[in-house]
Amino acid sequence: MSFRDRRRWSPPLFLLLVLLVSGLAAWGTGFVVFARRAAAVPQDSGRVTDAIIVLTGGSLRLTTGLSLLEAEQAEKLFVSGVYRGVDVEELLRVSRQAPAAVECCVVLGYAAGDTRGNAEESANWLRSQGYRSFRLVTANYHMPRSLLEFRRVLPEAEIVAHPVAPSNVHVEQWWRWPGTTALLIGEYNKYLVARLRGVFE
Repeated sequence: MSFRDRRRWSPPLFLLLVLLVSGLAAWGTGFVVFARRAAAVPQDSGRVTDAIIVLTGGSLRLTTGLSLLEAEQAEKLFVSGVYRGVDVEELLRVSRQAPAAVECCVVLGYAAGDTRGNAEESANWLRSQGYRSFRLVTANYHMPRSLLEFRRVLPEAEIVAHPVAPSNVHVEQWWRWPGTTALLIGEYNKYLVARLRGVFE
């Protein structure tokens, strides 16, 4: 850019351009870090907790939670965000698990409509049971925001993250899959909104 071209830029416009470029660079760097962390959240399968919390949004989450319950990794399983009208037996049948084996230990929550609601609904149930530790089961790309929301309402609780990897979401090589890229971008933006909301609350 020549000196003459620079003079055409007014200081406010130039400052706006700098802020825009800096903001995009910061967003892009944060997104890459977010995607890497989503792919790298470890599972601690051997840790026994008071409860298991499953967030609805995919059959793999539920089957994983039920398998952990059958393996006696917790006393009870709480499924947050269930559609009204669905009962435990129907949920177990859909997930192809034997209802008699674990039906007594599965509790359904119908109040939550989003991740923040999942955290609030689960916190109310955990406190009503006197539980202080739980395993959180959700998709790997959803785990960062879920942990953020749950730690906000349950700062005293011990949370064991247990991410599952949906076969149609390729987090490890997201740049090769447009659908995964779009999903991660949307999830990252929601994560940023959740963090900002925490600053002003």
